[in-house]
Amino acid sequence: MKGKNLLCKLFLPLTLTLTLTGCSFSKTKEVSTTPETKKPAELTIYTAIEEAQINTYLEPFKKEHPEINLNIVRSATGDITARLIAEKDNPQADVVWGLAATSLILADEQKILEPYSPKGVESIPAEFKSEGQTPSWVGIDAFITAITVNTKELEKRNLPIPKSYADLINPAYKGLIVMPNPQSSGTGFISVSAWMQLMGKDSAFTYMDKLHENIGVYTHSGSAPAKMAASGEYPIGISYDWKAIQLKKEGYPVEVVFPTEKSGWDLEANALVKKKEIKAEAKTFLDWAIGKEVMTMYGKNYAITTLNVGGSIPEGFPSKPLDQIINNNLKWAATNREDVLKQWIKKYDGKSQPKQ
Repeated sequence: MKGKNLLCKLFLPLTLTLTLTGCSFSKTKEVSTTPETKKPAELTIYTAIEEAQINTYLEPFKKEHPEINLNIVRSATGDITARLIAEKDNPQADVVWGLAATSLILADEQKILEPYSPKGVESIPAEFKSEGQTPSWVGIDAFITAITVNTKELEKRNLPIPKSYADLINPAYKGLIVMPNPQSSGTGFISVSAWMQLMGKDSAFTYMDKLHENIGVYTHSGSAPAKMAASGEYPIGISYDWKAIQLKKEGYPVEVVFPTEKSGWDLEANALVKKKEIKAEAKTFLDWAIGKEVMTMYGKNYAITTLNVGGSIPEGFPSKPLDQIINNNLKWAATNREDVLKQWIKKYDGKSQPKQ
C-alpha cells in the first residue's frame, strides 16, 4: 500500500460517521479587495498547524499570489475553537486552515462555517469532508497518538519502555508522564476520545483516574509533552506522531511508541468562515490548500493524507498506518466533547500548567 494516500476504498472499513448539519446556504456577498485599489488583499487565517510547518507550506502560495497578504493566527486547537465560537456574531477570521475536524464539526453545528467546494474537492473521499453536496469543511491529513519515551531516563530508573495504554498506568511511572490538557489541545483530546471509544465512558474514566496518579503535569500544547520527554524533564510524553518522530530525527534519545491498542486520531481540516462579505481570495486560498502541490508537502510530515498524491510513508511512521488507528467516530467525538471535557476538567485539571 502507498500508505500516505487515503484511497476511499481503504477507509470504508473505518465506518466514520460525520456531521450532517450546517450544510444550508446563507445569503452572503462575495467581494474582492484588490481590483480597483490595487492594494494587496488581506486574509486572516486561523490555524493549529505546527508553527514549524506553516512557512514551508505557504511559500508556494505566496509566490503564486503576491497580491494576497496572509495574517496567520496560530494557536492550539482548543484556543482556536474557543475563539471561533466567541467571535460567532462578529467573525474575525476569513479562513480556517488545519484545525481538527471535530472542532469544525462543532463550528458547523453553530452555523459558523460557510459551505464551499474548493477546486478538486471531488478527489477527496467522502469520509474526509462534511456531508452534503457542498461541504462545510474538508480534511487534509491525519495526526495520530504517539508516545515519546526518553530511553536514557528510563534506563537510569531501570524501568521498561511502555508499549501500550495499559502500560502507562503502571505505578512505577508515578509522576513520570506528561500529556496535553484535552480542553486546550486537539492532541490531548484525540487520546481521551480514543480511550472513550475503546473502553466505554465509565471504564475510560476509571483508566484516567489511574493514569492521573502517574501524570506529572498536563500541558496546553500538543507537542510540549514530546519536547519535555526528549529533554528528559519527564521521561514519557503522550503526544502525536509528527513531533515525536521529528525529535528522534534530531538526535534526542527517544523511542516513538505507537500504542498496541491503536492510536487515537483526528483530521487537520479547512473551512470558510461565514461572514456578511466573503472575500474571493478566501476561496482562492482554500482551492490552493487542497491542491496536489501542498498535499504532497503535507504528506512529507504525515503518513495519512486525504488526497492520492503518490509516494511512500515518511520515515518513522507505522508501515501500515491505517492499521494503527482506531475506528474513530468523529461525529461522536465532536458531539460528546463538551460533556467529556467538563468531567475531565473537574477531575484532573488541578495538575494543568498555568495558562500563559
